[in-house]
Amino acid sequence: MPMPVPQLSYDTGTPPVIAHGLSYDDEQVGEILSGPVKEILQDTAGNDELQELLGSVVSTEFEQEGLRELLADDTVPNNWRVGEAIAEAFVADKGDCVFPWPTGRDLKNPNASPAGCDLTGFQPVDDEALPYRFAFGEVKTSEHNQSPPSVMTSLGGQLFGLRDNRKVKDALCRYLGHHAVRAGWEPMFKSAAKRYLSSDTTDVAVYGVLVRDIEPNALDISGRARALAANCPQQTDIEMYALYLPLNAISSLSGRAQAVMREAS
Repeated sequence: MPMPVPQLSYDTGTPPVIAHGLSYDDEQVGEILSGPVKEILQDTAGNDELQELLGSVVSTEFEQEGLRELLADDTVPNNWRVGEAIAEAFVADKGDCVFPWPTGRDLKNPNASPAGCDLTGFQPVDDEALPYRFAFGEVKTSEHNQSPPSVMTSLGGQLFGLRDNRKVKDALCRYLGHHAVRAGWEPMFKSAAKRYLSSDTTDVAVYGVLVRDIEPNALDISGRARALAANCPQQTDIEMYALYLPLNAISSLSGRAQAVMREAS
């Protein structure tokens, strides 16, 4: 399900960095929560794969009921987790990106906070021989009233790491590579890895997303956009977005997401 089209609140980009403030109204937030965000939070694709894998090993009604319980995830998503899912859905739609291994799958404790880069995946490029490159993204959800919010300090540092720090990017490549072996998206990984290695590790797409629920203010991301534009590698594309939800909407994201998932079950 595609994301609804937001209203452009401001353009504060500094070439080559794109930086936009985009606003969603309450009806659009509802569409997002009941569509792509629900699929992300429930990991619909991953559950379908597990159902196919384990469906052949259960035979009795008792085992089938056990499988249904195994696949059911009643973890309550925090507001920030829902905000992160909104950002993931936005980047996937905006950049035509694919994030095949959600970080939530790495959690042995479903109530824990995932470590590392928020979004790791691939973006298609206009190259028949090597049609994909790596796409990495960091997300922050903030209810602070100040502009820029305090989370921009850490978000900015993370984006500089994705731009300049080879160790950071190499670790993400290994992370994806371990999961890519014999996966359906292994060709995407091979293409992206070839582009990455042949470009001195600079051929990547980097996204920074800030989710807010205040009046749009270009100060939220303009400073970091200017800083990231200076000495940006030619083959690295950086895009920053501030996604503005209705006033004080973040505090209700968890409840609204839970309601949607209950209706679907």
